[in-house]
Amino acid sequence: MDPFIPDIILPTTVVGSYPAEPQRSIKSLLDPFHGAVKKAVDCQINAGITIISDGQVRGDMIGVFASKLPGVRGSDVIGRIMPPDRAITISDTSYAVKKHPYVKGIITGPSTLAYGLHINSKQYRNRDELIPDIASSLAVEAKALAGTGAIMLQIDEPILSTGAASLETGTDAVRMIADAVSIPVCLHACGNISHILDDLIRLPISILDFEGSQNPENLESFSGKELKDKYIGYGVVDSSTQVLESPDEVKKRLWKGIDIFGPERILVDPDCGLRMHTPESAYAKLTRLTTVVGEVRKELESEKS
Repeated sequence: MDPFIPDIILPTTVVGSYPAEPQRSIKSLLDPFHGAVKKAVDCQINAGITIISDGQVRGDMIGVFASKLPGVRGSDVIGRIMPPDRAITISDTSYAVKKHPYVKGIITGPSTLAYGLHINSKQYRNRDELIPDIASSLAVEAKALAGTGAIMLQIDEPILSTGAASLETGTDAVRMIADAVSIPVCLHACGNISHILDDLIRLPISILDFEGSQNPENLESFSGKELKDKYIGYGVVDSSTQVLESPDEVKKRLWKGIDIFGPERILVDPDCGLRMHTPESAYAKLTRLTTVVGEVRKELESEKS
């Protein structure tokens, strides 16, 4: 199959979040997070990441979206969930698109969002009734992000692997959002996904992203699976610790993925977001990733010649 980005084997990317603090400046009087977005974008570019994000610096993955959704007050659902009047993350994504040719827009998945909220409204009896309305609202956000020039949309659903949420309801919600946009859609699922892999593969997504460092059994579970035209987002750097793995350790993980999927199918990234790291640790993780990928690209070229 062709590489996800023409002429780039093993494109590197991020799962999304980056540690950047609000900064004090003249511009920060209007937007205290503008400097943080700029820093996150610059750090990803300087680290050599192929497909960057806006850094997701404005808050946690629940609060950033929930705080802007009509029908939510704080962490409580108080009425019917509706799309906001204005797209939530379009400004930061648009900024990143101006700075770099390859950018992903990112939204928190409906199930993960629903399970981060408390239902205090007679509108919904349970979260299975809440999730479709969240998905409908996020589909509007997805369309707006697709219009920025982002080359892909990522949906983050860490809760799907836990068993806490209905997999059927959750995958239906992902399908609703994916069907709303024409750009490639990536689903990022945390934890051990081996027990739900078949359900995820059936989704109308272009990329399935998973943890390969903390959960090596994920990689093994793909053996014999028919992926058709799907790409794989493969985590080869452990984002759960600030300890920096050796180049050999990261390279060993990457080659295991190449042996299973082939280099054309893989997008290489950390296991998860880097929000809880220090800026120094996050940058070190990304540069270790890009350095190792650069070495493996040369080894692949050498094998061809």
